[in-house]
Amino acid sequence: MRAKISYAVTAAVLVVYFVLVGSRGLMLIQAGTLLTVAFGVAVLILPLIGLWFLWKNTEFVRKANKLAAELDAEGGLPVDELKRTPSGRIDRDSADEVFARRKAETEDAPDDWRSWFRLAIAYHDARDTPRARKAMQRAIALRETAR
Repeated sequence: MRAKISYAVTAAVLVVYFVLVGSRGLMLIQAGTLLTVAFGVAVLILPLIGLWFLWKNTEFVRKANKLAAELDAEGGLPVDELKRTPSGRIDRDSADEVFARRKAETEDAPDDWRSWFRLAIAYHDARDTPRARKAMQRAIALRETAR
C-alpha cells in the first residue's frame, strides 16, 4: 500500500509540474515573436513526453498488478523463500538459486505467462530491474494474446 501511495503522490506532483511548465510554454507562444514561439513549442514538448512516460508506466503497473491478482487467485504466486541478511537485504546466493529455478521453469514453458511473471519476480529479487521489466512485459503480452 505504501508503494501505491508513493506512486500516486509522485504522479500528482508530476502532473502539477507538467501543468506549470505547459502554462509557461503557452505564455511564451502568446508573446508572438519567432524566438518565444520556438521556445514555447520546445517547452510544451517536455510535458507531453513526461505525460506519455507517466501514462506508459501507469499502464504497465496496472497490468502487472492485474496479473498478480489473477495468479494469486490461482494460488500460483511465488512464495518468498529468500534468505536475508540481518539488515533485511536479500542474500545474493539465495536470489541466484531461486532465479536459476525460475529460469528453468520458463525455459520449459516459454509460452506460459505465469512462468514469465515468476521469472520477473526472480529478476527483481536478483536486482536486475531492466530484465525484470522485460520479463514482466513478456508475461503481460502472453496473457493478452491468450485472452
